[in-house]
Amino acid sequence: MIDLHILRVLSVVFLGTAGYFLRPFQLDPLAATVVGFLFGSAILIAEWRLRRANARQLMGAASGAVIGIGLALLASLVIGHASRGDSSTVPFFQIAFLVLGGYLGLTLGGARGFSWSSPAASEPAAAVKPVKPKFHILDTSVIIDGRIADIAETGFIDGGLAIPQFVLRELQLVADSADSLKRNRGRRGLDVLQRIQKMPQISVQILEEDFAHIREVDMKLVELGKLYKCKIVTNDFNLNKVAQLHGVTVLNINELANALKPIVLPGEIMRVFVLKEGKEYNQGVAYLDDGTMVVVDNARRLISKTIDISVTSVLQTTAGKMIFGRFDERVHAVYEKLQNDGSKHRETSAAAPQP
Repeated sequence: MIDLHILRVLSVVFLGTAGYFLRPFQLDPLAATVVGFLFGSAILIAEWRLRRANARQLMGAASGAVIGIGLALLASLVIGHASRGDSSTVPFFQIAFLVLGGYLGLTLGGARGFSWSSPAASEPAAAVKPVKPKFHILDTSVIIDGRIADIAETGFIDGGLAIPQFVLRELQLVADSADSLKRNRGRRGLDVLQRIQKMPQISVQILEEDFAHIREVDMKLVELGKLYKCKIVTNDFNLNKVAQLHGVTVLNINELANALKPIVLPGEIMRVFVLKEGKEYNQGVAYLDDGTMVVVDNARRLISKTIDISVTSVLQTTAGKMIFGRFDERVHAVYEKLQNDGSKHRETSAAAPQP
């Protein structure tokens, strides 16, 4: 392929030479040569402007160049028949028009022709649907869990939410289950989706893509995340690991909840309500407001009571955080006395007459 820079120089030189010998407008040879060079420079400027266009515009420009050559030929014939008196100007313009159309068509085709795909190669690309990367894909577990609605309501979700059609089918099967527990969980998930759809700041869409050759819902979610290059929102530990192996980003609601839990250090005093007995001897089990389990030694006889305990250790597991503490009657008595004194002081302050 001829280098485009050489072709540009030759085109300008050719037009300058044509101006020198043909002398348009009855100019002297030097002025006619300058006119030819200026005309060639104008062509180069037009090419530079057209090269900044996008692919679709370039395809239109190439088609226009072909049409332009045909129109230039017609114009040359008309000019040749209409102006018989000037034997130098008319041939110059005829050659200039032909060079203009041919040069633009050749340079644009040479610069962009190799980037155009053949019709056979473009057929599969035409079947690919446009990608919309700014949404998060929800799985069945996180919909039933329900906390995604609270997170979306706070505005921490960047972009919209997408629910695959196969997730909706699975959710409907759970809601229609004969087991009352599963049925309630499925209906809760449907209520959560309805709540999210009513949020004006969140865009919710249904994805119709289904991978018939894949049976597992988790693998379908992974393939969907790879197709759209989107993040999957879940609280399923297994889906989290599988998606990471496939290079798909996962937002785990449980990990977010663990990160937001209050930090408790050994030696701190905390007040808990003992709900049931523990697995070991003389243990009681309590729960914090965020669901964190608290295992308390020496608290088996204090079930259904609120007590003050001293934190001994904190254990972080894959399932969440566990707090271990010990009940000490002396510590509990001190903090119970402080609580009572504080309550009496507030009552006295409230009952005292105002001046």
